[in-house]
Amino acid sequence: MIGDLTAAAACGGTVLLAEPLTVAGLRRWCVLDVPVHRSSHTVPTPRGGGLPIAAGLLLTAALAHNGASAAFAAAVTLLGALGLADDMRTLPASTRLILQAAGSAVSAGLLMTVMHRPVAEEVGLAVVVAVWITGFVNVFNFMDGVNGISAAHALIAGAAYACYGIWAQRPFLSVASMAVAAGALLFLPWNVGRAWVFLGDVGSYALGAALAVLAAAAVLHGVPAEAILGPLAVYLADTGWTLQRRIRAREPWLQSHRTHVYQQWCDAGWSHQEVTLLTGALSILLTLLGAASLTGDLPLRAAADLAGLALLAGYLRSPTFFRRIGWAHAVPQPCQSASAMSWVPELEGRPG
Repeated sequence: MIGDLTAAAACGGTVLLAEPLTVAGLRRWCVLDVPVHRSSHTVPTPRGGGLPIAAGLLLTAALAHNGASAAFAAAVTLLGALGLADDMRTLPASTRLILQAAGSAVSAGLLMTVMHRPVAEEVGLAVVVAVWITGFVNVFNFMDGVNGISAAHALIAGAAYACYGIWAQRPFLSVASMAVAAGALLFLPWNVGRAWVFLGDVGSYALGAALAVLAAAAVLHGVPAEAILGPLAVYLADTGWTLQRRIRAREPWLQSHRTHVYQQWCDAGWSHQEVTLLTGALSILLTLLGAASLTGDLPLRAAADLAGLALLAGYLRSPTFFRRIGWAHAVPQPCQSASAMSWVPELEGRPG
């Protein structure tokens, strides 16, 4: 147990010690998000601050070595390295997608090797898991658009998954999830108030990949889907809702936009901190509702599922509600890009 806690704490310790040096290095090497005409931030800010988190997660995987650690380490390494390359020099969208899919496939294949299932089933599951990892890495990147939001959600998801690992008696799930939570917690002071540094693609890719692998492993080990999706539901719902709305409206959804729900909250005048706190609070509620599935009580589970869907529907419709009642702050607060503002930066290049 002490060894597991040490492995998890290693990630937080890495961020605590390495983040100041990383910020200084990024500034020295001019790895900055510089505002242009379509940017939402106004001050050049270092990007790539998630590098210590990625390094810390790899250290945790090495210290808590078991079968699942290889898949976890591969996802963080391959996707994190891709994100770092994109932070240093923007890569073509097609190249990013191909490399994301390749890294996800390697991680999914490694995860299947410890599942001990029939070969045909393992191959099918590997394909599904690879698509899931690729998709969620992009979702996490798309939603990383206000100060502190992604670190806060990684903290919530990491804490929840650590509990699920204990429930399912899967030590690596709990240890790796605690590491995610620790790394996110120690990064928050650098980003949640004044943004001294952004996660960058290296951070959003590494955290997104880590959570995607942990979610897949948890489902494969019998943790109910609602419990797994609860901490991720806001990110998945906001991205999916925004994309389908733009497609149905025949809008050019491959072009830059500011129509994610959390972005509309910013445009209505909510500060970064308010958006992060409110979406974080919603994620905590959805996590608690999802955890009802662990009880085995079918009526309770169904009621919790319906309540969670109602909360998500309210969140997705909130901009319309705010406009109808005239509920907005006096001065709009621009959403500052922490790595990507929407679907488009991932496909067409970062706005900053």
